[in-house]
Amino acid sequence: MSTKDKDQEGWQRVRQLLRVEVGEDVFSSWFARMDLDTVDGETVRMSVPTRFLKSWINSHYTERVLACWRAELPAVRRIELVVRTAVLRNATIKAKVAEPVEAPREIKSGAERGDTRGAMLPAQAAHEALGGSPLDPRLTFDTFVVGRSNTLAHAAGKQVALARRGEAVMFNPVYIHAGVGLGKTHLLQSIAWAGNGVSDRRVLYLTAEKFMYGFVAALKAQTALAFKEALRGIDVLVIDDLQFLQGKSTQVEFCHTLNALIDAGRQVVIAADRPPGDLESLDDRVRSRLAGGLVVEIGALEEELRLEILKSRVASARTHHSGFDVPQGVLAFIAKSVTHNGRDLDGALNRLLAHNKLTGHPVTMDMAERAVRDLIRPQEPKRVKIEDIQRVVARQYNVSRADLLSSRRTANVVRPRQIAMYLAKTLTLRSLPEIGRRFGGRDHTTVLHAVRKIEGLVDNDNMLAEEIELLKRLLQE
Repeated sequence: MSTKDKDQEGWQRVRQLLRVEVGEDVFSSWFARMDLDTVDGETVRMSVPTRFLKSWINSHYTERVLACWRAELPAVRRIELVVRTAVLRNATIKAKVAEPVEAPREIKSGAERGDTRGAMLPAQAAHEALGGSPLDPRLTFDTFVVGRSNTLAHAAGKQVALARRGEAVMFNPVYIHAGVGLGKTHLLQSIAWAGNGVSDRRVLYLTAEKFMYGFVAALKAQTALAFKEALRGIDVLVIDDLQFLQGKSTQVEFCHTLNALIDAGRQVVIAADRPPGDLESLDDRVRSRLAGGLVVEIGALEEELRLEILKSRVASARTHHSGFDVPQGVLAFIAKSVTHNGRDLDGALNRLLAHNKLTGHPVTMDMAERAVRDLIRPQEPKRVKIEDIQRVVARQYNVSRADLLSSRRTANVVRPRQIAMYLAKTLTLRSLPEIGRRFGGRDHTTVLHAVRKIEGLVDNDNMLAEEIELLKRLLQE
């Protein structure tokens, strides 16, 4: 066995000891990407992918890493940590030569798919070097199925991914919102894959949780400045699930980072499960900055798109299970019946695949009906927005939306305003303070008074009760 192989075996034992010392979570976050370069007498030279990791480990864990090495090699006296980012970036640039951003839409053969995964490796290395959240190799533009509900979001994502360093940023930030399982994360990770694999820009994909964890850890380690510098050196910052961003100090830092990147002409892409104005936990300044960019909603998956997604998933499954076949009638049944989101579609196909492979029986309509019956959910009522309530109420009572938001106290405005507040409380999940803010900055006690007033009137005024039921039907159609 060569000396190099022995050193690597020793490093694996040191890694295991370090994992036990610091715990799985800390090890995965800060040490999983540390590599051994050389062992030279009393000095061990190791590398990490980012300056931030180097700074944080040097200031917080050098002694512990050294102790673990001395348990393996008592002669070791010094740990030298270097950054290998530049090496990875050079490898990425050299690997760009011929791979286009988006491969042909048709499903590829096994050999071709192997080539595609190989081409992704430089992109993955570049992204990991930047300290991003893990990327799923299945979530690329090549596997993103486009339909009426997501055309604009897809086009915006491709525009970001294809842009080059130095080009003027067209829309900033790009803010994409949608319900669960409609493709937000798929689109954001596609941008990261394509950007790091082909573009000459540094594209960093982070979940809101990862951003919070990194910032809090940097504060504790007193390396917050390095954390900020690393983020603000990114060309394209992609943040997923912004609705989970919590903590005043974290939100303040996010706001500063957002402003710094946008002011410097860097691209920011954000996804959340609701529009910017509905992110009640975020500061008004952040909401305003987010709303000032391109805000795109991914709508519910229409039946035609659901069918195309199912066909794509079946074709993909056949690359691993050659005998798997789903009749077109069964696909059409699932597309029509499983309407909630894309994850339910994946779940339905997985069940058919399991039945087919485990029992050996072909996929039939009877099998499909039994397998997916719990995924066929009753049609959910339309999600009502406060803006819709204000618009419908204003039209019904012949006043303007501006009247509802104004301080006017005339009878022909006060009653519609109270009805609109009542409907906002009963048809949405917004809090009383949020409803008050949407009605011209009123106090939550004003909203509570309006709700109680209308509740009392409805019990005794059949005509008003009928009017409100009509408004509810109009809003939920």
